[in-house]
Amino acid sequence: MAVAILGPLLSPVAARAQSIDQTLIQAYRNNPDLNAARAGVRVANEGVPAALSGYRPSVTATITASGQYSEAGSGSVRGQPPFHASTRSFPRSATLTATQTIYDGNRTANSVRQADQNVMVARETLRNSEQTVLLASATAHMNVLREQATLDLRKRAVEVFREQLRATRDRFAVGEVTRTDVALAESSLQGALATQSAAESDLANSRAVYMQQVGIQPGRLNPARTVERLLPRTLDAAVMSGQSEHPAIRGARHGADASLLQVRIAESALYPTLGISASLFRGADQTQAYQVSSASIGATLTIPIFANGGRDYATIRAAKETHGQRRIQIETATASVRQAVVQSWAALQAARAQIQAAEEQVRAQTIAVNGIREEYKVGQRTIIDVLNATQNLFTARVALVQAQRDRVVLSYSVLAAMGRLNASRLALHTEVFDPTQHYQQVRDLWLGVRTPDGR
Repeated sequence: MAVAILGPLLSPVAARAQSIDQTLIQAYRNNPDLNAARAGVRVANEGVPAALSGYRPSVTATITASGQYSEAGSGSVRGQPPFHASTRSFPRSATLTATQTIYDGNRTANSVRQADQNVMVARETLRNSEQTVLLASATAHMNVLREQATLDLRKRAVEVFREQLRATRDRFAVGEVTRTDVALAESSLQGALATQSAAESDLANSRAVYMQQVGIQPGRLNPARTVERLLPRTLDAAVMSGQSEHPAIRGARHGADASLLQVRIAESALYPTLGISASLFRGADQTQAYQVSSASIGATLTIPIFANGGRDYATIRAAKETHGQRRIQIETATASVRQAVVQSWAALQAARAQIQAAEEQVRAQTIAVNGIREEYKVGQRTIIDVLNATQNLFTARVALVQAQRDRVVLSYSVLAAMGRLNASRLALHTEVFDPTQHYQQVRDLWLGVRTPDGR
């Protein structure tokens, strides 16, 4: 059951504050790591038309033009008149050549399939980045709430100990307590002031982390609720979901498929290739008054016998080893995901129990403090008893705040360990990034250097 966390410790204006969903929306839109992962998907998408280019013809045009001048002459020889001649020419030519691969050992077909697998790897990497960013942002939100609530408690403790010191000094003035009691009260106040300063530092640090993750300064933050409603009822079901849905596992599988296709691509170097080519030539020289035109078409079959000094064989063997490595990484990812699900699930269960225990501890300690204070007034307790009991009460309240924060964060952690922490499942009210849109825009492009967004 989803429960409000840290609500009683926050300001009554929380209705106008920023909810954890709004925090996650800001992070989803603005986080640079997530935007970089989206750019990575677009880069991977461009690999598909690059691979498809192997099916398409290649056309080139070559145009040449030059000017030539020559001069020759001789003097008078044996009665021959002097000789002098010069020539000028301006030859020009244009050649249009087209080539088309007919068969390349299935290199292009496997390259296209590999590019598609690389796109899937990039999409799973994006999903993993989205989970990381959303979990970090939810944690940052809860950390700010925790540190703010802790600081409020520390301030209350300072007020209580300051009041206790004032009362102790008044009793010392009339001789009811000793100077030692006053010193103990002063020591407790200084300790409370020190913990307040530490709490202020922790809050400033949490706000800086929030700014880093979300991109905006945290204002008033609303009490948060867990996302346990999105979790399965049993650990076994959570583990099964993680094994089938987590992007680390799915990305590893696509990576293994891509590496297998790389083996096929490397093997294509051992197969013959067949291509056709055609060319048109046109040459002219106005000075010499001639024109030349020609056309040709032909086919080329290339059969590798022992090409590249045997390097192709080493490349194939290396690709097979890489494929084996990728398959092992699937097992590694599977084990890591299982461990993360089990660990976060157990921690969530512990946080639930800790909240119940902390609530009981706060209730019991409150009763104890009130009783010890009354007993102190009639001389049945010492000042150290009052100070220790008061300190224990505030420690119990801080522990309750910590447990409440942990429950929310761990519910998000379980969802992330299962591979389900994303904007769609959280029903965030924002436009969800569609990785297929850019893919469809560029897949079949033959020409153009502008990206779909106009750059």
